[in-house]
Amino acid sequence: MNLTDSLIPANWQWLWLAFAVLLIKTVWSAPWHMLKKPGILNLLLAFSVLVLFYWQVRAGIKPGLNLHLLGATLLTLMFGPWLALIALLLVLLITTFYNGAWDAFAVNGLILGVVPVTISWLIYRVADSRLNNHLFIYIFVNAFLGAALAIMATGLAATVFLSVAGDYTWHDLSTTYLPFYLLMAWSEALTTGVIITLMVVYRPNWVATFDDKAYIENR
Repeated sequence: MNLTDSLIPANWQWLWLAFAVLLIKTVWSAPWHMLKKPGILNLLLAFSVLVLFYWQVRAGIKPGLNLHLLGATLLTLMFGPWLALIALLLVLLITTFYNGAWDAFAVNGLILGVVPVTISWLIYRVADSRLNNHLFIYIFVNAFLGAALAIMATGLAATVFLSVAGDYTWHDLSTTYLPFYLLMAWSEALTTGVIITLMVVYRPNWVATFDDKAYIENR
């Protein structure tokens, strides 16, 4: 993740257009009124700092390739998809400011932001509409399973992009890069699940996607 400039072909800069469209849509759709609630802005910034820490603890696999936890599912469940995406882009902006790779900013935004947030939100919506509103379903499906699938989808998206861009072969990536995401899925699921569990138990009103009346009181 956090692809470098050297991995982005010159003729792929059109991705900036796709990124710009999604950014405008995100800013337009974000529920900014939520930030007017007492403490929510500070909470969003605090979790953004936590995710920023996630991104700094990373391991390199090959030149231009590194691995780290995402925190995308955690942010999505805490604040909803639009604010989660904004928080991730803020983390990416800070990371890019210190590490460079501005040419890769749009690609990183799409892969590290849009992909995992979309997967996390889809899993939440499916579970909310198809499964019973139960505390354990919320924790184990939305948090644990959602986080694991989100980071695996991110790894697959990065692998496909690098293969199509011609930086590495599919065989090379699928044997030396992609499998690590399967291992990271457990860490992502565990950290997200533990934090979300603590939040819904002690501060359920801080979790935008959690309704304690539906998940607990009506059981």
